[in-house]
Amino acid sequence: MTEVVRALAHPGPAAANRIESLEGRGVAVSGALAPGKSINAAISELMLGAGIRGGTLELEGGALGPFTYVRPALSTDGLHAAWYSAPFTPAGVTSLERANVTFGTRDGAPFVHVHGVWIEPDGRRTGGHMMPHEAFVAEPIAARGWGLAEHGVDAVEDEETAFKLFEPVRLAEPGAPGSGPRTVLARIRPNEDFCGALVTLAQRHGFRRAVVRGSVGSLIQPLYVDGHRVADIATEVFVTRGVVAPDASGSLGAEVDIVLVDPQGEMHEGRLVPGQAPVCITFEVVLEEAG
Repeated sequence: MTEVVRALAHPGPAAANRIESLEGRGVAVSGALAPGKSINAAISELMLGAGIRGGTLELEGGALGPFTYVRPALSTDGLHAAWYSAPFTPAGVTSLERANVTFGTRDGAPFVHVHGVWIEPDGRRTGGHMMPHEAFVAEPIAARGWGLAEHGVDAVEDEETAFKLFEPVRLAEPGAPGSGPRTVLARIRPNEDFCGALVTLAQRHGFRRAVVRGSVGSLIQPLYVDGHRVADIATEVFVTRGVVAPDASGSLGAEVDIVLVDPQGEMHEGRLVPGQAPVCITFEVVLEEAG
């Protein structure tokens, strides 16, 4: 039986604020990512064209090539709690099934964080973390994005994890608020229960009902409602459906479906058991108020 790990030790002191968030009025966009551009360039063009400075996307269909990605891996450097595999670069064209994206900036330039699932030329269905400047659109990819113009997302050095990670930031020159629903950009820190954190976010921002848009991160040995528990502590995850709503007693709860890839490239899909899905390194979330 696999030993269940509930928390990981990280190299730096735990930050006091475990769930960071900023709220604004949402902006939505949809379009097709054009062939010939990197995933980073194509997504940045779409989001910036809509005035979005930080947000998320859901991608579906199309194909990639050339294409490079990594899988999650255990750390061997004695510092980080988890790491990445060596790069994989499938020969030929890889069919994209679906992916989620966090969009923001890194070192002053637009940057994306992408987790997805795809079919490689040999027919294997697998997934992982795309290398955004080394993954090129080969066939048009449908994209839907959500985010904010008045707040952004930026990659900053994180003392707790010793990674450079996306977090919501206030902009020196904010854009005009959108006209969509109230929307929250959030970052959930290590060892926080993912479902519980979504409820906390909804309560903090006064959302009686909310929907998770896009969103990517990593979880430690999550348990699914069908009884399956992932054995690995190093994972890459994206949300396929997430809602926060009152239960029969009127208390808020979160119902979240995910896709997870493990270090072997195997996929684990299903609905999470609340209280049984602690965050590994980070989870980047966009939460939108629902009617």
